[in-house]
Amino acid sequence: MTDRTPAELLLLLQDIERRSQRHSAGLPKEKPEQYWEGVLFSIVGMGVIAPLDEVKEILNYPAELTRVPGTRDWLLGMANIRGNLLPIIDLQQFLGGTPVVIGRRSRVLVINHQGLYAGLLVGNVEGMRHFLEQQHTGVPELSNNIRQFVQGAYEYQGAIRPVFSMNLLAENTEFRVASL
Repeated sequence: MTDRTPAELLLLLQDIERRSQRHSAGLPKEKPEQYWEGVLFSIVGMGVIAPLDEVKEILNYPAELTRVPGTRDWLLGMANIRGNLLPIIDLQQFLGGTPVVIGRRSRVLVINHQGLYAGLLVGNVEGMRHFLEQQHTGVPELSNNIRQFVQGAYEYQGAIRPVFSMNLLAENTEFRVASL
């Protein structure tokens, strides 16, 4: 134990605090930049962004699919992904375009929103990107097939990229009912 009184200990602590504050760098004066994250991909000949928090996983196209009779053409089939059945949907075909041509950069974006668990086949995934708030911009003119699922846009490499909401898609009645 020390022989110091409580008052002396308090003075010592105050002195340590003063010296620490004198040598501290201080907090940054500017607010750190906030980033928004998204997955860039192409659909119906257009580059779009899906909010990263709406994409649960990005998979390669499954080696095996089991076709489901009596369903729309855009429901490609069911895949067994680590023991779970995952419906695979051609997003481009659902939006009224031609079927996605499976290529090296084609991927399945897995969504899970309000009990709807599905894999969306998309073409030409470019990867994940961070966007600054100053890159946020107005939505360009789009066909209604896509426009109903768009929430904002970002400028990226000189082009306007609409933000395609997977949650809005999952809430769409036509999307939720794949039977003929």
